[in-house]
Amino acid sequence: MNWAQTLRVAVESLADRRARSALTVLGILIGIVAVILTVGLGQGAQGTISSELSSLGTNLLIITPGAAGAGQQAGAPGIVSPLTLADANALANHLDVPSVSVAAPVAQTNATLVAGINSMTAPLIGTTPGWLTARNRTTAAGQGLTQAQLSSDAHDIVIGSQVAQTLFPGTAAVGQTITIVGVPFTVTGVLNTAGSTASANQDALGLIPITTDQALFGATGPRTGGLNEILLSARSSQAMSAAYQEANTLLDQLHHITNPSQADFTIIPQTSLLSAKTQITRTLTILLAGIAAIALLVGGIGVMNIMLVSVTERIREIGLRKALGATPGTIRRQFLIEAVLLGLAGGLAGITIGISAAVVLTRLISQPITISTPAIIGSLIVAAGVGLVFGVYPASQAAKLAPIDALRSE
Repeated sequence: MNWAQTLRVAVESLADRRARSALTVLGILIGIVAVILTVGLGQGAQGTISSELSSLGTNLLIITPGAAGAGQQAGAPGIVSPLTLADANALANHLDVPSVSVAAPVAQTNATLVAGINSMTAPLIGTTPGWLTARNRTTAAGQGLTQAQLSSDAHDIVIGSQVAQTLFPGTAAVGQTITIVGVPFTVTGVLNTAGSTASANQDALGLIPITTDQALFGATGPRTGGLNEILLSARSSQAMSAAYQEANTLLDQLHHITNPSQADFTIIPQTSLLSAKTQITRTLTILLAGIAAIALLVGGIGVMNIMLVSVTERIREIGLRKALGATPGTIRRQFLIEAVLLGLAGGLAGITIGISAAVVLTRLISQPITISTPAIIGSLIVAAGVGLVFGVYPASQAAKLAPIDALRSE
């Protein structure tokens, strides 16, 4: 019996046992769907993290007050020297930190923004014109902060797109007035939409000159003149390490730090945040993929059980075929082909359902699920391999049957 005849007999045998074959295929199908969805969720999450962090700024270093380590979180309050505008101005000096292109101070306060009968609470950020460059943001209307506004302590504000929609629905926001703590501000620009990250809505904020912010909030507010953070943008990704070292050295001098372990500030490269979050996501993906692999293993055991039952039911058929000249290799080949066909059927059905589920779930949970071609191809190969591996034992048992014993069996 050649391969084509063996394949035809295997297909007919599986078709005669439709219900049992379908249940076997279901076990593998569930495992394949689980693999596709878990890998897709992991890769989608990694893509989201990368895009979120890139939207927060490129080649970015974030300096926060407070030391990281010894049980203290970066930026945590305590007996530390605050970051000041003088620190930010020093870091903006290209002679001292030539690898840094922009240094932008950030003094943030939650404030209520009022425009007529509309109002909303949003982060109010006192900063400089360099903030847009550091955060990789642009304006959709008007302009960003200018040096002239900074010099004159202007009561001007640049707002996010969500603030514009909330306070000025259906109306151009540029030129309108927003009142903050009783002080009127003129809207001079609206930022392009950036979306939300895990920590904040990038479209619900307002930017005012750092000098104006300190006059309104710094002296009497909770910051007492200090900054929440300073954003540094390196000249290139290759200059990140040099920018880090230059900024660290300069701040040590400004804060009179002689022992690095006693530093009262923390410099966090954006790349380290990306690496940490990506590693967490990768670990979770591996964990979930391991659970999916267990489902595939269970499906493979199901294939073996069904094939063993099939061997038991078909002992007389096996004996008759051997008596007519079928070799043990032919018998083994037929049962292996049946097992592989079950695995392939489960794999193809699982891939189809997995892709469909990924498309539907992306819309339902607002979380991207990446359809990975390597995962799909690998799933199909694994499905066929599961059928082959778990079909070896039943096929070997069938091939070992002696013709006379098989024919004598009830």
